Amino acid sequence: MLRRMLALVAALAPLVAGNPARAFSLGEIAPGVYAHQGETSLMTRENAGDIANLGAIVGDEAVAVIDTGGSLIEGRALLAALREKTQKPIRYVINTHAHPDHTFGNGAFVGTGATFVGHKNLPRALAARGPHYLSAFRAQMGDALDGVMIVPPTMTVDQTMTLDLGHREIVLQAWRTAHSECDLTILDPKSGVLFSGDLLFLQHVPVVDGSLLGFLDVADRLAAIKATQVVAGHGPLPAPWPKALEDQRAYLMRLTADLRAAIKKGEGVAAAAKTAGAEEREKWRLFEDYNARKATAGFAELEWEGP
Repeated sequence: MLRRMLALVAALAPLVAGNPARAFSLGEIAPGVYAHQGETSLMTRENAGDIANLGAIVGDEAVAVIDTGGSLIEGRALLAALREKTQKPIRYVINTHAHPDHTFGNGAFVGTGATFVGHKNLPRALAARGPHYLSAFRAQMGDALDGVMIVPPTMTVDQTMTLDLGHREIVLQAWRTAHSECDLTILDPKSGVLFSGDLLFLQHVPVVDGSLLGFLDVADRLAAIKATQVVAGHGPLPAPWPKALEDQRAYLMRLTADLRAAIKKGEGVAAAAKTAGAEEREKWRLFEDYNARKATAGFAELEWEGP
């Protein structure tokens, strides 16, 4: 027990050093289901990339980890915290999509014997974007990015897949392009907990890196999943399901409606990006960091719609 405690302290020390006000925590939100809430912030050296929600599901025989965080530091902290909860083998590491805040901690799990799992498009996305992510985030994260490696999945999901953790089957579902081109959700029917990845944002302004229209469509389809609570990709956890979808859907609909109106009036993309979604500003954190960029991308998608 003492060795495990010392290992936990050693793993947490770098993360705590990066942000003295915040230690890594992994709470049990349902029997055998654990989650960690990231900061609602941008990735920085100070927070070691700890901005996304992470999780784990424990069966009678094995564990599935869901996302690994924004640095090797955070991935190691997650692994240490998980080992304080269970010594069962980690059978799967599941990435909900390719973004760095969800995948940069993968390297911490390479030596565990786990199989890495993701959307069928995830290997391509990581191969295309991984080197850019590493160079781009080095500027803002500095040495907190040391040791990060791009680890692609060796098991991919085309539509749905069921994984058995020992008297606990979890259901993985791949989605059309929405938040990104490789979004995956994980449902634990035993507890009713859904891990949505970044197909759901709470308090953090929704980020669209795939398709605005696809995001709206998938949001409607997500509501049909038979869950009772959800761990969003960002924001408070757990949240009631499907009520948790409401604020994000309102934002996406407002952004879409404003962009369509601007296009109809003949406005250019720069003007439209300044005003689209503006009435949602006070409802979301990091609005100024993301909204105009996402409005610009949405404009490019919507201007080619038919009449």
